Amino acid sequence: MCKNINMEEGFIRLIERSIRDNWDLNALTDFNGVTLQYKGLARKIEKIHILFQSSGIERGDRIAVCGRNSVNWCVSFLATVTYGAVIVPILHDFKADNIHNIVNHSGSRLFFVADQVWENLNEESMPDLEGIVSLNDSRIIFSRSGRLNGAFDHLNELFGKEYPFKFLPESISYQSEDPEDVAIINYTSGTTGFSKGVMLPYRSILSNILQCREKIGLKAGDDVVSILPLGHVFGMTVDFLYGITHGVHLWFLSRSPSPRLIMEMFPLIKPKVIACVPLVLEKIIKKNILPRVDNKIGRLLLRLPIINDKIKEYARHEAMSAFGGNFYEIIIGGAPFNEDVEKFLKLIGFPYTVAYGMTECGPLITISREEEYMTRSCGKAAPGMQLKVDSSNPHEISGELMCKGPNLMLGYYKNPEETAKIIDSDGWLRTGDMVTMDAHGNVFIKGRCKNMLLGTSGQNIYPEEIESKINSLPVVNESLVIMKDGKLVALIYPDYSMITSGDGVVKEAERLQIIEDSLKDVNSSLPSYSQISRVVIWGEEFEKTAKKSIKRYLYQNVNV
Repeated sequence: MCKNINMEEGFIRLIERSIRDNWDLNALTDFNGVTLQYKGLARKIEKIHILFQSSGIERGDRIAVCGRNSVNWCVSFLATVTYGAVIVPILHDFKADNIHNIVNHSGSRLFFVADQVWENLNEESMPDLEGIVSLNDSRIIFSRSGRLNGAFDHLNELFGKEYPFKFLPESISYQSEDPEDVAIINYTSGTTGFSKGVMLPYRSILSNILQCREKIGLKAGDDVVSILPLGHVFGMTVDFLYGITHGVHLWFLSRSPSPRLIMEMFPLIKPKVIACVPLVLEKIIKKNILPRVDNKIGRLLLRLPIINDKIKEYARHEAMSAFGGNFYEIIIGGAPFNEDVEKFLKLIGFPYTVAYGMTECGPLITISREEEYMTRSCGKAAPGMQLKVDSSNPHEISGELMCKGPNLMLGYYKNPEETAKIIDSDGWLRTGDMVTMDAHGNVFIKGRCKNMLLGTSGQNIYPEEIESKINSLPVVNESLVIMKDGKLVALIYPDYSMITSGDGVVKEAERLQIIEDSLKDVNSSLPSYSQISRVVIWGEEFEKTAKKSIKRYLYQNVNV
């Protein structure tokens, strides 16, 4: 485990020390695939450094990487940042034209890409790339550089010349970074349809790692399953970079982390810490845990504190077992929590930490452990971060949350105009989230500034708050509230398993009536100006970003 770390030590030194201290421990595993120990990781990093040097790659050059979470994804990332080049992680589920644009906009010289992503791409659409390398088997897919070809052909020979006897922990010597140098250009998935390149300096990465260390507390040898996409900064930082700098063993699943897959594999891996978006946790709790206790007797007993301890204990045991039974907390971030699930988890004493942030902060803005967490909030300021609310009365009147601290980005790559819009002259970043903040510093998100709707009498309506209540209904999988002709319309993707009859057949009109009846309770809890006037059944899941936020812009002008 890395000890006595501080901002002066630096991010690169932290990686270097972790590799040396944990030389014989497992570092990275593809489930049912390859496992690298820290010493194997170091060898692969060194070979890529030799490849870069022989190919003419220089410090500050951009190297892109795109693919599902994997051992080779992490090797490519670590080799790039420890060389002093800039890594450009790209989400594997981006469309081909967006990937082409990011590679071109970033000016990337090399591109590490998974075969499943590459089959939809075209090298002619990325004319400035010098080479494309497969993440699956490290072969050259495409090259415009003779130096790159030569380096690949003689890589083992070059490594042998550099280390003729043995590659040892003391062989590792990476160049230190300037804290203000760019380490990562992370293109936002966003809900607006446009990607911006967020320039994260080494300072931001290190401060986020230190914040995780203070609030989470992983140690060398701990098992961690990486289910958040590493191309998104939340998973990249909380799982990968924090983990690898503290000697943990990172596992990568072979498929998308569905609730079913999690319940199959987590009992085998038994992770110590799990980071996920609320949607994953909510699905497992609602589909697999609540049905076992949420019958009429169970609901009654859960309200009677004298005789409900056994049911609570049973529910907690089942919930813990679903995630492997060996973890000491789940870190929730990336989206608001479902209110009913949150109350249930509090009731049974399920351990979780809530975090909130954005790519522009690499990502942490707030983070609170269970013992200090206030229900319905997104926690308090992360260590070292300053928060303020742009409101005359932030306790009661929502305003835009602003933050300042070592986490902040340098700006948007090649886009000073957009940078000036989000960071003011005093260094305060505008998050775009409307919040209130209580006297103790707990932040309560109302919704995105850009999503706020105006009622007929000028009232501020936050659709996310309404959607949270709608999503609590058993018959609803997810919802989206839009404004049509001055009235609120709820697009609802139902939970069809909850609204089918014995023979599995329910007419559309009957289905709509069931949902509308369920919605009456929601409307009764809302002020008149934010009540739903009409329901539209949506036949499929809404399209989402990597952090599972609905791409709202796709649905604002739908014909309903």
